[in-house]
Amino acid sequence: MSPESSVPSRRVSWLAALALLAMTACWGSTFFLIKDLLDRVPTLDFLAVRFAIAAAAMLLVAPRAIARLAPTVRRHAVVLGLLYGVAQILQTAGLAHTPASVSGFITGMYVVCTPLFAAWILHTRIGLVTWAAVALAAAGLGVLTLGGLSLGYGEAITLVAAMLYALHIVGLGAWSSARDALGMSILQIIVIAAICFVATVPDGIVLPGNGRDWLSLVYMAIFAGALAMLGQTWAQAHLSPTRTAIIMSMEPVFAATFAVALGGEGITPRLLIGGAMVLSAMLVVELVPRRHIEAEVTHIAV
Repeated sequence: MSPESSVPSRRVSWLAALALLAMTACWGSTFFLIKDLLDRVPTLDFLAVRFAIAAAAMLLVAPRAIARLAPTVRRHAVVLGLLYGVAQILQTAGLAHTPASVSGFITGMYVVCTPLFAAWILHTRIGLVTWAAVALAAAGLGVLTLGGLSLGYGEAITLVAAMLYALHIVGLGAWSSARDALGMSILQIIVIAAICFVATVPDGIVLPGNGRDWLSLVYMAIFAGALAMLGQTWAQAHLSPTRTAIIMSMEPVFAATFAVALGGEGITPRLLIGGAMVLSAMLVVELVPRRHIEAEVTHIAV
């Protein structure tokens, strides 16, 4: 590839990284909203309604997007939706048996699992600089979230959830394309909503009881649900899975930042040190020349 032809590619890559970072910031902005809402609405009910609203909104905007997908792409989107939906349920179940801080740390271990799966499944070459960034991000997550770590049932199923999130990132990196991003996003969200609704069947659905809760839910459905999935699906058409995972490890940093700015929490040394470590890991994979990071060819056909 000539220097001239590589410029647009680099520009698109940077735009994809910025889109992924914006999506991660959006996810981080929801933590204190979710914490408040879950005092009144059960977690699985919240997830089912949230993704149902997201799916309905996307179908309203683009009712024919799924029909335009090739059968193979639809199968891929269904598999990705299943991975993400089951991961959501396992993470929720694990949270009932383990402290939130430990759950957050173990869930964030997708940043470690992703390059392992990428190397195993996609035969992606992972460079030493990337492994250093992965280790730095994982350590930063530990500083941000951990006050202690025990191993039990809750931690085990949360680790399974982290592995499923990593597989989702790897699969999305392998199968997504900019052309199919909208249709794949809609179908994934429909599958996630269906899985969450099935999980809530034994106890029925509890809906928000006031306008403020509905406003929070709609914000999380549209911005942190529909648009975030669309942004991730499009971005991963241009980014490797490992680079994606390291950028997404900024989520707890954004969550802590919004908690301080809007949730009334204080700034702590752990927040500053852990946040700086995760941010440094992200900057490493963004600023070090691509040839020193990893092979970018991740798309495969199944």
